[in-house]
Amino acid sequence: MRRNRRVVQGCFLALVLVGVFGLHANCERWCPFGGVESLYTYWTEGNMLCSLGVSNFFILGGVLAATLLVRRAFCGYMCPLGTISEWLFRVGQRWQVPQVRVPVLWDRALSMLKYGVLVVVLVLTWRAGELIFRGFDPCYALISRHGEDITWWAYVVSALLIVASLVLLLPFCRWLCPLAAVLNLFSRFGLSGVQRDAEHCSECGKCARRCPMRIPVDRVQQVTAARCIACLECVAACPVPVARQSPPAADPVDGCLASAPRLAVAGVAPALHWGPVVARRQRWPQWLVIAILLCCTMGAVTTSYLVPVPSFVKRRGEAPPHTETVTLQIGDLTCRGRANLFGYFLDRDDLFAIPGYLHVAAWPGPGWADVQITFDPTQTDREALKHAITEPYFETEDNYWRPSPFQIQGYDPLEIPDLD
Repeated sequence: MRRNRRVVQGCFLALVLVGVFGLHANCERWCPFGGVESLYTYWTEGNMLCSLGVSNFFILGGVLAATLLVRRAFCGYMCPLGTISEWLFRVGQRWQVPQVRVPVLWDRALSMLKYGVLVVVLVLTWRAGELIFRGFDPCYALISRHGEDITWWAYVVSALLIVASLVLLLPFCRWLCPLAAVLNLFSRFGLSGVQRDAEHCSECGKCARRCPMRIPVDRVQQVTAARCIACLECVAACPVPVARQSPPAADPVDGCLASAPRLAVAGVAPALHWGPVVARRQRWPQWLVIAILLCCTMGAVTTSYLVPVPSFVKRRGEAPPHTETVTLQIGDLTCRGRANLFGYFLDRDDLFAIPGYLHVAAWPGPGWADVQITFDPTQTDREALKHAITEPYFETEDNYWRPSPFQIQGYDPLEIPDLD
């Protein structure tokens, strides 16, 4: 079971590394915690935090769906930071680095820290309107192209995590990860889990010692702990030989039966199995965990492309009975800040002002970004919209002409339109 999980972890980590360093993709747009950070801002303002997109919401939905089915399996199979941390611990074992095993009570107390981290991160992010956690995020520091937006604090946290992971198993995941705090709220209602058959349990404690999340598997009838990552390490460690009495053996000298029966190993009957919580003793294979994770992930990615939800929305005025919509490809509309500036030019109050109703839906990103503008055709037209986007805007307070940074694909503002 461990080997299967290692293969899945390696594949997802390789996918992230190829995307970041090979394809120069913005993997922040596929971080499920980005959906948590942007939820309030998108709900109240209609736009995402800088560097994020609505794809964060889709992948968050996929991860939450998987959590309701197989608990926090995302953490045990797909999370790149969890993979790096766990592999570092295995390296520490091979190097015979002394391991630190935190007492259960201390472990439970430390695990509450992640809820405090979640509250602090969300409050500061919503107040600042930007990704505050990025400056301390070890995942962003370890898996990124190390640009100007990475602070030295992120490297300090990453170094501490690397050192701690050599002697502690999953310290960040167990105690500090804000996404784990969110997933715990859903994992409590997980439809699958590990169950213990007391009849076959020898109470050896191997399952509890193998559990990376320090769950006392050997003392519960069913693992309902929200922090279970469905790694199935406990199930793999469980099989216990079952003894039975064999018939008395014949005496090798006179052929008489021996006076005492012998004990023989009849096989193994594992006391632990993983399956649906509503069906006792029903066993599911590990590949089902992996299949559920893949289906939820691919479903989220596919839906994000089939349902193109804008990551920036701006609305002004009441919609009239009849409206028109124009779709434009805008250059240099790369992020939330640029999208706000784009809305600023459409809200201008000079010669090129756009009167009446206005609804803007945009998909900021590199290259040419798609923008849909809905307007009142009785008060303005498409040419006026293009002028508003591309013409300089005079700042009366500062007595300053602000040039427009935006270009419209296929449109030259210097060309005189054909009036015929």
